[in-house]
Amino acid sequence: MGLFKKRKVILALGGGSARGLSNIGVLKALERHFGRGNMPFDMIVGTSIGSLIGAACCLGVPIERQEKIAYNFKWPDLVDLGIYSTGLVKGDKLEQIIHEIVDNKTFENLTKPFALTTTDIQTGEELVHTSGDLVKLIRASCSWPGIFSAVKYGGRLLVDGGVRNSIPTKTAYDFGASFVIAVNPGFAVKNQKVNNVIQAMVQAVQIMGEELNTYQTHFADVAIKPDLGELDQFEFDKAREIVRQGEIAAEKKMPELKRKLFFHSLGVNIGKQPCERCA
Repeated sequence: MGLFKKRKVILALGGGSARGLSNIGVLKALERHFGRGNMPFDMIVGTSIGSLIGAACCLGVPIERQEKIAYNFKWPDLVDLGIYSTGLVKGDKLEQIIHEIVDNKTFENLTKPFALTTTDIQTGEELVHTSGDLVKLIRASCSWPGIFSAVKYGGRLLVDGGVRNSIPTKTAYDFGASFVIAVNPGFAVKNQKVNNVIQAMVQAVQIMGEELNTYQTHFADVAIKPDLGELDQFEFDKAREIVRQGEIAAEKKMPELKRKLFFHSLGVNIGKQPCERCA
C-alpha cells in the first residue's frame, strides 16, 4: 500500500530578515543539483523574508535576479521612519521592493503552489494565505511588530508570520506534505556582555527565536541550517556571505537529501532523528 500513497514534498523557508537571504543560496544549490525545471519539491511555504523568496521562486523569477537585488540592497532602502501606531517604520518602501522582486505578479501567476504565513497581532492567530493581494500579504509576513507597522488587511491587523511560524514545517504538513525540507536561517544569539536594557531585550528575542526554530525544524525530514555565526538580522551589506553560507549548508545536506528523497519516492519512510527537547 505504501507504494501507492500520494507523496508530496514541500519546502519550508524560514524568516530572519538579512539572515533569511540564505534561502537564496539554498535554492541555488538545489537548482544546480536538480535543474531549474526539476526542483525537488511540489510546493513552497514561506514565512517573513522566506515568503518573499518563496513567492518569487514559485512565480518563476530567476534565482540570479533575486541574488542581484539582494546584493544591491541596503537596510536604509527599507526605512521610512515616522510616528505610527504599531511600528517605527511605515513599510511603504518595503512594499515597493516586494513589487520589484515579484515583478508585480499575483497568486494567479504562480507556476508552482505557494503559501505564506502571517500573524493576527490582535488575536494571536496564525494565518495561512494562498490567495489575495500577494504583495500586501508578503509585506505583512515580513513586518516584525514594533519595527514595521502592522498591515490592515481583510478586517485584521497582520504582522510577521515568524511570530508564530518562524520555520513553517507545521503549515507544510497541514498542506499534506509527506516529506518536508526546511531552511532554518537561525537567530543571532551573541556571546556578549549585556550592558543595557536594549541589549537585554534584543538578546532575549534572539534566544527565544532560536529555541522556536529548533523546535519547528525538528519536524522536517531534512533541515538545512546555514552557519551564519553572529550575523544579525540587519546586516544586508553581508548578503554575499549570507547567500554563500546558504549554498554551503545545502551542499553539505545534499547527500542526505538525495538519499531520503530516493527512499521517499519508493514510499519508504526512513524516519527522523529523535529529539528529547522536542518530545
